[in-house]
Amino acid sequence: QVQLVESGGGTVQAGGSLRLSCAASSDSTSITAMGWYRQAPGKQRELVASITQNGRLYYVDSVKGRFAISGDNAKNMVYLQMNSLKPEDTAVYYCNAVGKIGPHEYNFWGQGTQVTVSS
Repeated sequence: QVQLVESGGGTVQAGGSLRLSCAASSDSTSITAMGWYRQAPGKQRELVASITQNGRLYYVDSVKGRFAISGDNAKNMVYLQMNSLKPEDTAVYYCNAVGKIGPHEYNFWGQGTQVTVSS
């Protein structure tokens, strides 16, 4: 099992910045990737950014050049630096970890943190 705890959400004006943090704790489960998803009211949850154990990065097109994901393997932490925030970035942001147990992979989720960008 993997437990995830997010922090760093809040309210910011358009053009501002926020940094989200996610702390992961696991038993013997191997974490192969971590990322951030978001879900706005009335919309589906979408993958915003992810980082694999090997350091491969992914960003959804709408945040490229504005958001940066980073990780600290030693501390089992993942961060999302969000700059030049826009009202359309308003959503609940969820930390995600992909954990491998035997031959299978499972998704684990944090409780979510609200990000609100005012215009």
